[in-house]
Parts: sequence; C-alpha cells; structure tokens
Amino acid sequence: MDSRDPQGFIGQPRQISLRTLRALFIDTGAFLAKEIAADQHHLQAVEFWNRIHDEEPVIYSSEHVLDETATLLARRTSYAWSAGWGRDVLGAGIHFLPAGEGDFEEAFVLMKKFADQAVSFTDCISFVLMKKEGLRDVFGFDRHFASAGYRVWPSIQ
Repeated sequence: MDSRDPQGFIGQPRQISLRTLRALFIDTGAFLAKEIAADQHHLQAVEFWNRIHDEEPVIYSSEHVLDETATLLARRTSYAWSAGWGRDVLGAGIHFLPAGEGDFEEAFVLMKKFADQAVSFTDCISFVLMKKEGLRDVFGFDRHFASAGYRVWPSIQ
C-alpha cells in the first residue's frame, strides 16, 4: 500500500471538518482510551467520541479490532467487565467488518512490507478492510495508520 492517497496525503490530516465526515473506522486505541481512565489519550478520546455522537457518521471497525479490544480490556479491567463492554458495543450500531482468506493473504503482504515499523497483523487487516470499503478516516492513536496514508482523528502529533 502506497503511503500516499490519491490526493497526495502523507500522514497529516487535511483540514476537513468532522461534519463532512460520513464514515469513520474505529481502531483499538480509540475503544481502549475511552474506557480506561488512566490511558494517556482518555480525555481526548472521550471528547472525540462525544463529537462523533453529535455528527453521526457511519461507524466501522473490524472483527479483529473487536477481538483485540475485548482481550486488552479484559486484561486491564476484568473479563466480566470486558464481556459486558462487548455486549454493549455489539448493540451500538457499529459495522464490524469480517476478514476473508484473501484479506489475510493481503494483510500478511502488508505486514512484511511494514516489518521495519512493527505494524501489527490487526492493523494490517484493518488497512485491507478499510481499502475494500473505501474508508480514509480512522479514529485512533496509532501512527501506523497515518504512515499508511489514512487520516487519523483526532490529529496525532
């Protein structure tokens, strides 16, 4: 995957309004930061979740992000709490994108391509699924999305 989108975007979000954002992919970091008060991005995440609620873009994530988030939340809180979170998030209207065999193959190609940056398999699957869905914007705190050419919300430094 080229780190440049068709408009020449390289890592830094263009000055576009959240109001014009019609679809948004949610990464693990956004879910974690909202739920874990001690997370370094907690306040920023809560504020941005509130903005999303007000603007109502179509929200996407992946089954892999759901898996990763539930596991990390279970380890940082409790397994019972994480299971409750999972039931709630499944009812929140988020479109959890599934990955198929071809997606796994493409993700492993990306994982090798980005090996020097230690990009996780979950992120690579996210890149593949976002590309298939035509998604350009992601809510999270992972610089790998910016490096891969996606607009990261809120802006990361």
